[in-house]
Amino acid sequence: IFMVLSLLSIVYGALRCNILAIKIKYDDYDVRVKPAAYLCIFMWRSFEIATRVAVLVLFGSVLRVWVFLVVLLNFLCFFFYPWIHFWLSKSPFPENIEKELSRLGTTIVLCLLTFLYAGINMFCWSAAQVELSDPDLISKSQNWYQMTVYYIVRLMENAFLLLMWYIYRTDFYLYVCAPTLFLQLLIGYCMGIFFMLVFYQFCHPCKKLFSSSITEAL
Repeated sequence: IFMVLSLLSIVYGALRCNILAIKIKYDDYDVRVKPAAYLCIFMWRSFEIATRVAVLVLFGSVLRVWVFLVVLLNFLCFFFYPWIHFWLSKSPFPENIEKELSRLGTTIVLCLLTFLYAGINMFCWSAAQVELSDPDLISKSQNWYQMTVYYIVRLMENAFLLLMWYIYRTDFYLYVCAPTLFLQLLIGYCMGIFFMLVFYQFCHPCKKLFSSSITEAL
């Protein structure tokens, strides 16, 4: 019961962050979110987060040491990605976050921001993508390429982790139909991707402002 309540609260938080990110990106427009969009986001985030957590728990139950390496590698990749992108863009260091902050204080704030960004992206696609070269520190453009790469790599990673769990599973899972659970979790993650596609293709409140639809981008 507590696990279900925790999942619902996390999904609700992800839903609110999605809506907030849309309103920040398109603050010049009157954004009206329809009930169908709320439903798609809720289903998208539910399947995505629940299956991701389940995969990590199953993998960690049989390969306890390796799960820390997987989590650490995921975290470091997402933590350093905004910084690498910022350095490659050769943009000036952000100075407009807070006038009272020194350069060191600004760096600490940006590190905390990317820390939060990395923590979110370990489990689900972040509603707002951090872009340190932008004055608002978030990307205002809709990057289908990054989203596609993220979900392809994440699906492959989940499949690999489940395969390792299937190979090294212990007698604890003797009465669990492992192949069925394997397929259920992969299909569950694909269902999350499906609802995400439906949201961006049909239910996004600002889909008319996209330069191209997600199906055209794919």
